[in-house]
Amino acid sequence: MNVRGSDGYFSSFGLGWLPMVLWIGVDDTDSLQGMCTTFLATELVSELTDDYDLIGYPRLVRLNPNIPWKTRGNGAISIRVGKGRGAIQTLGGIRGRPVRSHLRGESPGDVTEVVERVARCVERLSRFDDPTTNPAFVVLNKPAAPSLYWKAVRGVVGQRTALAAVRGKATIRRYKSGRGVIGACAATAWRPRDRTYEVLTYRHPDRWGTERWIDRDSVIQMDRRFPSTFNNYDYENDRVVIAPHSPCPVLFGIRGDDPSELPAAMATVKGEVPDRWLIFETNQGTDDHVSPHSAPQVGTTVRIHGNVRLSPRVLPGGHVVLRIGDMDATAYEPSKQFRTLVKALGVGDRVQAIGAVRKLPWTLNIEKLNVVSLALVQKKVGNPWCARCLRRAKSMGHERGYRCPGCRARFPTSAGTFVRVERKLEPGWYEPPVGSRRHLSKPLKRMRREEAEALAASSRAGERPRLVRRDLVGLRDLGLGTAARSARRLSRPAP
Repeated sequence: MNVRGSDGYFSSFGLGWLPMVLWIGVDDTDSLQGMCTTFLATELVSELTDDYDLIGYPRLVRLNPNIPWKTRGNGAISIRVGKGRGAIQTLGGIRGRPVRSHLRGESPGDVTEVVERVARCVERLSRFDDPTTNPAFVVLNKPAAPSLYWKAVRGVVGQRTALAAVRGKATIRRYKSGRGVIGACAATAWRPRDRTYEVLTYRHPDRWGTERWIDRDSVIQMDRRFPSTFNNYDYENDRVVIAPHSPCPVLFGIRGDDPSELPAAMATVKGEVPDRWLIFETNQGTDDHVSPHSAPQVGTTVRIHGNVRLSPRVLPGGHVVLRIGDMDATAYEPSKQFRTLVKALGVGDRVQAIGAVRKLPWTLNIEKLNVVSLALVQKKVGNPWCARCLRRAKSMGHERGYRCPGCRARFPTSAGTFVRVERKLEPGWYEPPVGSRRHLSKPLKRMRREEAEALAASSRAGERPRLVRRDLVGLRDLGLGTAARSARRLSRPAP
């Protein structure tokens, strides 16, 4: 297919200066009807490693999940190539050939050949027939500044901003509107503060678009055998989560914290035999998209703190809305049993909610919820007793107190007999079932592991552990009955 691209400027290397590896970023090559940018990454790796070395892990970088023109998970890819140095590890297999990567590397020299090979892959595999697909790629001798990544994962970035971040150090090719250049540049700008890994497996091309066959029991076995993995199976809704439902080339993907365990986890899953596989370093499950200390703005993901001011109400469609401070927060129907937790909240409860800000209606789409403290709930079991008349006083109306029907003596509202109502909810973090979570949202399983590691490190150093409000330990089910067992809870000890 003859598709016209636009070349940018690639700065020349100074005499005597040996640059590091080449960074390649690609985005917006897929569509809802097929393809996947990570599959294109496997083709790039296959094409380039005939003559160049792969350096480090290929990267799958998710950007702002609230962008309206995203395809699915708003993911871009980045790979690094050069002349390899240092330790070698196997990261995948493509058509029976192992994919090996070097820990370090240096420039491959001929940049032009790398650019042309990338262009051939992008032009051959991108879904140019889809009007919403606008591919782009960049080849850089130096990655974009980290600030571009944080802008792109938490806000909205235009092409002008992305291009300014790589000016003077990149070859750029944009196709159609060229919108993919934003993700392509931002993928190279990611400097992990936190990271996870995903082994992605791919189908034989002749099976694309057909029904996937993955053995359910083997996924459950894998999930229990490899605790460093996460978001594999939705036990509450009896659903395999590692496989997509679109006609894309992906067979399944397993996410985890330990990349060395992913090949064995992959081999545990039975069913359709994959054509290829590759391990990516990712920002999935990191909460990088959550803007700290930011006022709610449409298209951003924020934290809000406050007391529940209005009791939860159920809207048509099963959505549950409550008022936290001055803002509505909503648990939408796709969050499934998580809505039972939200309905259990009451006026006066103090909470912290993480979620995306929607414009219409103006609300916070809840991703996770921290119940900080619970308000005292009492139930009246009797009106006050008049000692003079030996009879019960009668209510004068809501919050108006009581009056004895005999002697007309008055009693305050507090004079009634009350008992404390036991709350089935407890303080701690809660999240939706596995099948209802966003790619970037950090699961409570990871938060628990991080807390345990921090406590262990403090113990080894002989320090007294210092817990802050976000430090969380102890994963267990909600005690709200069968309907709510899927809303997972992470309890927080007192500091």
